[in-house]
Amino acid sequence: MKTKPILGQEDVQQIIDAAAAHANKNNWAVTIAVTDDGGHLLGLKRLDGAAPVSAHIASAKAHAAALGRRETKGYEDMINNGRFAFLSAPEIEGMLEGGVPVMIEGQTIGAVGVSGVQASQDAETAKAGIAALTSKG
Repeated sequence: MKTKPILGQEDVQQIIDAAAAHANKNNWAVTIAVTDDGGHLLGLKRLDGAAPVSAHIASAKAHAAALGRRETKGYEDMINNGRFAFLSAPEIEGMLEGGVPVMIEGQTIGAVGVSGVQASQDAETAKAGIAALTSKG
């Protein structure tokens, strides 16, 4: 039987706290969503000033990154380069930059989605949250 790490609530909180600190340092009003490897929501934080819709978008980005085991920027690039049929892919929404998988020991164990600022800044914020988890001893 194979085993793999999973995200516990302490891990989820650490990711959210680090991503929120990064966003606050840059004065970015965002929502941060964390999912497990199946795209199920484990945690969500909407910072002051973030648009209500950003909660839906961040969750969808995290869901897509978890299920696809890749950054959602790849989906956005694929669609922008003319592969419009991919918009009909089942079970995937949030195919916009800002969803990043959480990789531990070569396995996807969850994902972080961020929404509220420019797409590259959303992704930067998600990666800041993940870095706090993956850099711990």
